[in-house]
Amino acid sequence: MIDVVLVGCGAMSKAWLDAIRQIHGLTLVGLVDLDADRARARAREYDLTNAVIGSNLDAVLDQTKPQAVFDVVVPAARREVAFSAFAHNCHLLTEKPLADSPENARAIVEAARRAGRIHAVVQNRRYVANVRRIRRFLDSGAIGTPTSIHADFFVAPHFGGFREEMAHVLLLDMAIHTFDAARYMVAGEPANVYCQEWEPANSWYRQGSSASAVFDLGRSKVFTYAGSWCAAGFRTSWESTWRIVAERGSLIWDGHDDLRAEAVMPGRDGMFDKTQPIAVPPLDASDRVGGHLGILQDFVDAIETGTEPETRGADNIKSLAMVFGAIESAETGRRVAIAEDAK
Repeated sequence: MIDVVLVGCGAMSKAWLDAIRQIHGLTLVGLVDLDADRARARAREYDLTNAVIGSNLDAVLDQTKPQAVFDVVVPAARREVAFSAFAHNCHLLTEKPLADSPENARAIVEAARRAGRIHAVVQNRRYVANVRRIRRFLDSGAIGTPTSIHADFFVAPHFGGFREEMAHVLLLDMAIHTFDAARYMVAGEPANVYCQEWEPANSWYRQGSSASAVFDLGRSKVFTYAGSWCAAGFRTSWESTWRIVAERGSLIWDGHDDLRAEAVMPGRDGMFDKTQPIAVPPLDASDRVGGHLGILQDFVDAIETGTEPETRGADNIKSLAMVFGAIESAETGRRVAIAEDAK
């Protein structure tokens, strides 16, 4: 049995709590929030009658002595939560992003290493079935090595709350999902980025609701991203829409269920290479999927077996470095190298 304390009982905590109660052997022993009444309301909603409720994480950890902490707080509080968790010898699973700055990200990853604790990030889009299928298909070499990856993300949510007041809101709060998926799909190692942000006239965000970026993912792989959080009409999937161009064909994915590929075949049709559809195989039995649930299952498995989870902080920091590189580029107007210590 693994005892867990969850800290941060806002709207996002519901997805965590829904997943937690589906995992055998995981017991939620504490709920922490700066607003203790909000924590108590979550406890009532999920019938957590035995959970310790509090507004001070250290005090609840002292009382419950759990094996793990689940961090669902705002990004600015990540470092404090992480340091408390590791000081109490707890493993840590944290909501994305890993941290609110490159310095804090490195500090958290280093603190996990010193404590010898498992530290992972809920990068749940990796656990989408078609993301897994794409990675396996590209690894098979069916259309050769990827050369360019293109993702479009256009939705217009009215969140209210802290997001609408954030700086660099699209890049910091959402784009990491797409950046991480791109890096995973093509096994990319981010090298540099050029990015531009802007605020459309119709925007209800304070800053950074729209952005366009070009990344060098190493080994002649280029990734382009175009996104907006105030683009009403013709909404894309939350997973973005994708086109991946490879040496001998292309793959497209609408972010939902439409996943198709075409491979180059001998001969030409006028000035164009002939192509033919090629099947993208279904999921393999070994593929972990399930969003939050899949992430939590892998985290629990890592604790029980002593292995490293796929979304461990020491790897996820590379995806976060793409975010901070894009932000620096947008602020300075120049191409920015991705930090070497994030590779």
